Amino acid sequence: MTTTTTTSTSATTSTSASTTTAGSSAARPGRGPVPVLWLALLATPVAAAANAPVLILPDMAGSLGVGTSTAAWLVAAFAWAMAVSIPLLAGLLRRRGLAPVLRLSSALLLGGTLLVAASPWLPLTLLGRAAQAAGGAGLVASAMSLAGSARRMGVISAGFGMLGATGPLLGAQLSHTVSWRLSLSVSLISLLAVPAVSRYAKAPAAAPQGRFDARGAALLTVLATALVLLPHAPAVALGSAALAAVLLALHIRRHPEGFVPAALIRRPLFLGSALLALALSTSYFTLLFAVPRLISDRAGWDTGAAGAGQLVALLTGSALSWLLAAGSARMGRVAVRTVLIAIGTLAALIAVFASHGPLLLLATLGGVFGATGANAVLSTHAASSVPDAQRPTAIGLFTLCYQLGGAFGPAIATALVLGS
Repeated sequence: MTTTTTTSTSATTSTSASTTTAGSSAARPGRGPVPVLWLALLATPVAAAANAPVLILPDMAGSLGVGTSTAAWLVAAFAWAMAVSIPLLAGLLRRRGLAPVLRLSSALLLGGTLLVAASPWLPLTLLGRAAQAAGGAGLVASAMSLAGSARRMGVISAGFGMLGATGPLLGAQLSHTVSWRLSLSVSLISLLAVPAVSRYAKAPAAAPQGRFDARGAALLTVLATALVLLPHAPAVALGSAALAAVLLALHIRRHPEGFVPAALIRRPLFLGSALLALALSTSYFTLLFAVPRLISDRAGWDTGAAGAGQLVALLTGSALSWLLAAGSARMGRVAVRTVLIAIGTLAALIAVFASHGPLLLLATLGGVFGATGANAVLSTHAASSVPDAQRPTAIGLFTLCYQLGGAFGPAIATALVLGS
């Protein structure tokens, strides 16, 4: 489960104003946008941290004195905390501005890493991983809100794909040479970018917008939690998700300007962008876990060859997605969505019917291209559908939908391929 983590001409124009979201006060007046490489450094290390445990779960389990299946909750806890924290911290960004979010996120990331580094018990280590993910979520929300254009968002999204692809091998190498605890601490690299990005947050924070909608935030958190747990406990999670969705819908009717703005979820551009991102993300994470097994079963490749081939495919697809993001303003929304849907569908069909290793790797390439391209392009579509003040909320809810694919995909892969 990973975490792993856009536009027409009109979207690019409108979202360029969000270079300093949470109000234009997030940046120092008269300065240009935050250099995109600082934004990439702020956001992308969390992708490597999310995938670092994939190859070292047995080592982690042995050190903590638990079974491998129990240690796998360290992966699930990280994915859950990422999913629920991004909209919450995006809401804080909307109300309070950039500087408080950077401070809180840095504290969570540092505190969580210290817990992971020192804790001899699984419960405390789980708490540390959740804090790491929450801190990383705040940094991701900040970086995406400051990106402003599809081209710049494409750099961040491509970085997510690349670091997510290298995360398992990086985690294994650090574990074998130093410690598995160091493998889970790579997201600390993000803190190197905080001082540079903070220089753009010296102006007064965004003004509060009425009372904080605690009930709306709580209901959204319960709904997101139930959806993340859906693959693990379907009956309980489905009932909880349905109840939370009904209560949240009733709450939004009574408080249309609350934590989840009614005007936002009624906009077809936002809903279409978020749902398409969810579909492409789910497809990608399904392929990510299923293709190595398919290559082994259908093409007879050994594990090493399949892993190396998939790494090359993931890196290539992530890099190519930036080209789509860079050219999306000239292509237009309809053309971009047509490309994403066509490539995502083709990748799934290849995975179902192909029996040759290179073709199956092509499916992985198409899957990561569709997902990272959607994250870059469709996120700015979603942000362009609302006024400036609501853009952090739009990005937070959009990213929540994308992150849910990281929960659904591995479960689908297990049910269709890995469990057979």
